Amino acid sequence: MSTAAAPARTGVVLADLLPSSRVRDIALVAGGAVLTGIAAQIAVPVPGSPVPVSGQTFAALLVGTALGARRGFLSLALYAVAGVAGMPWFAQASSGYAMPSFGYILGMLLAATVVGALARRGADRSVLRMAGTMALGSLIIYAVGVPYLALATGMSLPQAVAAGLVPFLIGDALKAALAMGALPTAWKVIGRKGRD
Repeated sequence: MSTAAAPARTGVVLADLLPSSRVRDIALVAGGAVLTGIAAQIAVPVPGSPVPVSGQTFAALLVGTALGARRGFLSLALYAVAGVAGMPWFAQASSGYAMPSFGYILGMLLAATVVGALARRGADRSVLRMAGTMALGSLIIYAVGVPYLALATGMSLPQAVAAGLVPFLIGDALKAALAMGALPTAWKVIGRKGRD
């Protein structure tokens, strides 16, 4: 089988193009957790909301898509467990589970798994499919994070939507646009290199 065929196959995510080994998988899982922790430090407080705009949602979706469902889940699980254990790498160098935004981290765990499964079916190969994948991943994060925010703060659900979803929609659209360009482009570059 030629290397040019690899990028066209479904059932393969970007991480699968690296030589296979247990060490590779451990490094990818740890690297995805670290990337998410670093991206979480890119955070801007939102007036009236206990949830900042941060890079962690983008990193979580990118990690899930690039690593696939299993490794994406493990990577975000490592990120969550280390943060709960005291590693200050949640948004704004926070840690623990007793914060109103912890539901978003749980949502990222689920979203990384789902987008990873979709990427394995080729959802990261075109701009349109990638747009749908990122939209679904974001929806999953909000579906867990917003109700958790409401419960943790005593807000009503409409108040939690106003504080924990609405202010983030423009930023999420920008993050999705970055992913829509980056991942399909990576596959095209890999496909060209495979033909050389």
